[in-house]
Amino acid sequence: MSPADFRREYLGQPLTEAEADADPFRQFAHWFEQVRALELDATAMALATATREGRPSVRNVLLKGVDDRGFVFFTNYESRKARELAETARASLLFTWRTLERQVRVDGEVEKVSAAESDAYWSSRHIESRWSVHASRQSDVVDSRDTLEALFNAARERYGENIPRPDWWGGYRVIPDEIEFWQGRSHRLHDRLRYRRQPDGTWRKDRLAP
Repeated sequence: MSPADFRREYLGQPLTEAEADADPFRQFAHWFEQVRALELDATAMALATATREGRPSVRNVLLKGVDDRGFVFFTNYESRKARELAETARASLLFTWRTLERQVRVDGEVEKVSAAESDAYWSSRHIESRWSVHASRQSDVVDSRDTLEALFNAARERYGENIPRPDWWGGYRVIPDEIEFWQGRSHRLHDRLRYRRQPDGTWRKDRLAP
């Protein structure tokens, strides 16, 4: 079968202007609470970045914090995504929650979180994950899996349980100026509500054509 032959109907619940919260962060929290027990990776989000010349790249990362300041994830500050964020200071996020036929798209500026925030999250990570950070210079070429595992073992032997957060690893916050909620509906007449931040800090909510 060709991919064009795969079809299904979307039967999600309505997303109306009247029922959607006036604040997109509260609306996100409401949807996330509904989906967290249903999705294997509810915090997974596609992170899209681009070079200054407009060459895009995308990968999945994990949401590690959200409040009215924005959406937080952690990574290596020397990775490809970090280099592109340094060039443009903007990113897009996309949550895809198939169990409830929903998507959430977030566009905005990006800033590094404080060192204190990065330290707090670092200390909460599993010890193996902290060894892994020291073993892997993300996006660099590695000649083999054996080499990677040898670097991991070397980090474990060097640091034991006292593993410092390297200054080249920490968090980013995506500060949205636009958030869109997408709900799959029948006949491809999907519900799309877009929130756009206004100059006074309030949010304007609009329905978009599917």
